[in-house]
Amino acid sequence: MALAGIELRYLVNDINKRIEGYYVSNIYGITKDSLLFKFHHPEKSDILLMLSTFGIWITNVKIEQIEPNKLLKHLRSNILRSKLREIKQIGTERIVYLTLSYFEKEFVIVVELFGDGNIIICNNEMKILALSHSINVKHRQLRVGSQYVQPPLDNLDILNMTEKDFEPIHSAPIAVAKWIGKTLGLPRKYIEEITRSAKVESKKKGEEISNEEVKRLFDSATQIVNNVVTGKHDPEIVRDDEMYVNPISLAGENHEKISSFMDGLDTVFTESILAKGKTIQSSPFAKKISELETRLDEQTKAIGIVTEKSEKIAKVANSLFEGVSQGISSMDDSKITALLKTNNSEIVKEKGITYLKVEDEKIKIDLNSSLPTTASALFNESKKQKAAIGSIEKLLEKTEKELQKVVKKGEGAKQVSVTQVRKKNWFERYRWFYTTDGVLAVGGRDSSSNSAIIRKHLEKNDKVFHAEISGSPFFLLKDNVSPTPASLTEVAHATICFSKVWKEAFYGSSAYWVNPDQVKKGAPSGQSMAKGSFMIEGQRNFVKISSLKMCVAIIKHEESYLLTCGPPNMKNTAICYAMIEPTGQDMPDVAKRIRYEFLSSNEEIAKPFSIDDFVRVLPTGACNITESGSA
Repeated sequence: MALAGIELRYLVNDINKRIEGYYVSNIYGITKDSLLFKFHHPEKSDILLMLSTFGIWITNVKIEQIEPNKLLKHLRSNILRSKLREIKQIGTERIVYLTLSYFEKEFVIVVELFGDGNIIICNNEMKILALSHSINVKHRQLRVGSQYVQPPLDNLDILNMTEKDFEPIHSAPIAVAKWIGKTLGLPRKYIEEITRSAKVESKKKGEEISNEEVKRLFDSATQIVNNVVTGKHDPEIVRDDEMYVNPISLAGENHEKISSFMDGLDTVFTESILAKGKTIQSSPFAKKISELETRLDEQTKAIGIVTEKSEKIAKVANSLFEGVSQGISSMDDSKITALLKTNNSEIVKEKGITYLKVEDEKIKIDLNSSLPTTASALFNESKKQKAAIGSIEKLLEKTEKELQKVVKKGEGAKQVSVTQVRKKNWFERYRWFYTTDGVLAVGGRDSSSNSAIIRKHLEKNDKVFHAEISGSPFFLLKDNVSPTPASLTEVAHATICFSKVWKEAFYGSSAYWVNPDQVKKGAPSGQSMAKGSFMIEGQRNFVKISSLKMCVAIIKHEESYLLTCGPPNMKNTAICYAMIEPTGQDMPDVAKRIRYEFLSSNEEIAKPFSIDDFVRVLPTGACNITESGSA
């Protein structure tokens, strides 16, 4: 499926709205033509954006690498942590420009969706730094080090077209449909819908249509373009010889209604990538199987040829013994020629050597030898041929075993792994856990999320936790008017452990809690507060924390499994858990080890969580694992 320019315009606008304020947290190479960008926002759910030579779309799946992508290393070196400033398209051309910046650096990724497609990485002056493949044609040359030049624009700007732009159709000696396709640059499906809804015969020549028909064609085209571009959709997947998705309902069969055009694209394009992956994965096996099947066929044919040859030689030998009974005594007897002829054989001489030729097989003989002697020599030759059959049969058996082995390997070859991305709960963008009493606790990760916790999520029945320590998070114990001592202690414990206390391994610290009305979101007159800071008024309820121990755990939440980190008591309800304490190994090393422990105890549940997920839940600073287990 190829994206139309008007479809791309909608996608560009939609992605721009959704991804504002996000930055690139990771990039994955899927195929040589496709890259997956993970965008992160401190207060919103992650977004996965697929860039491919056949499309750009937000996806709900993670696909493991199918083949290397040569742009990946360059992108990771330069684009990670960059903010997406803008996605734009020139008119309705099938070219997308993504502008990303990080501090003083700015890069532009150009995705061309026509021809063979291309992904081009440029600096802020549009000098090419890397690209999927070079281009050298009459109107432009694209290579590393050259200036990016887009192809000539020759279609009408259909986003701003007027009825006057349709007037030239009157002088067109070609079919209406052809003129629309050439002038507007739309795919066939939209051209057919324009003529159908305008009630104009598509094969009718332009010079034959009336002014009223021209107006109807313009109105129809304008409405279809506007509906697609502005998102007035009635999306559907069409399953014919080729599967594709329409943003608006078009006449035809095998149409399946879907929730959104973007989701439909995700389905269609993901299936296309997986199909390619299947071909790539099976290609080495298919080639080997083909080679072995050819060899097997040749060996089978060889057995047949040699068997037939052995039988014919033996038949000639028997005829010579019959000749003895007819009074023929030697090979130079005049009667021997007729005898041999009846068995498609003859005596030939080549370079002074005499042969008995049996079809295309030549057997050296002595004309002075007796007939029985020559017959015996032929029988011996027939036996040699039969012996060769045995050798070929052994080779045939070996080939059959090898073929079975390769087929089995091919059937068991690793399939491309696809992970459905779960829609995350609002609290998963923060620190969070459930207390022993089953109450949700949510805390900030940094100044931005601290601010969001208080300004967006603080409610009248919550309890607010903080510590008089630099770098302390704000934690909320949600919707609990009368919390138990256990819940209060556990949230205080998390508040301390997720502060700088963990990194310093400073034992014996205290956190406090207050009611929501004690938190003032603005500074007193004439004063200022740092981002993520708030004024606390009134009595503070302190809770001393003696130990620094946390539990990394996978828990069951509704219909999903979630990865979190909280107080030690979490191990009692965890599917898998690991207890950690300050000091020891670096966070990434500990994350790898915990993930390995979880995979070992419950691979199916732990597999969806990456190393990054484990790093994300850990407290800031070194730590060591003191205990691990599973339910």
